[in-house]
Amino acid sequence: MLDVAASIAGGAWPDADWTALAETACRAALAETPYAGLIDASFCCEVSIRLTDDAEVKTLNAQYRGKDKPTNVLSFPMVQPDLLEGLSNSDDGEVLLGDIVLADGVVAREAAERGIGIADHATHLIVHGLLHLVGYDHEHDAEAEAMEEMEHRALGSLGIANPYAGEA
Repeated sequence: MLDVAASIAGGAWPDADWTALAETACRAALAETPYAGLIDASFCCEVSIRLTDDAEVKTLNAQYRGKDKPTNVLSFPMVQPDLLEGLSNSDDGEVLLGDIVLADGVVAREAAERGIGIADHATHLIVHGLLHLVGYDHEHDAEAEAMEEMEHRALGSLGIANPYAGEA
């Protein structure tokens, strides 16, 4: 069973049911992967979503990625990708899949630049972050294209337009 928890730790996030939004985004993303079975697994598979401010994300980005600036989303996988396929449970019946952290200022600026709502953009970033948690990346063109296609399908299932439409 997928268990998604969202919390606002800082920043100026608009009023929304962030837990429901995060859970919907995570379910849609997982459904596009070979790990869709985690959605209804017999054990609890946890994802934590932290909505915070740019300053906290800047600190995390510098500490973990060596980049001294805020970014829109960071993902912290807790399960090695090669272990996901055989994932069953832990001693206490729970597996922490990982953490996803979003920065309010960056998310708001990007949403405004794209002419979309903050909730829709945050949904896209949660989908993107969840795909990172299950081992997907975009370091190379083929990986990026595959990941973008999964994001497009997941967001489409939620009625959200393709965020990559029109990009060259």
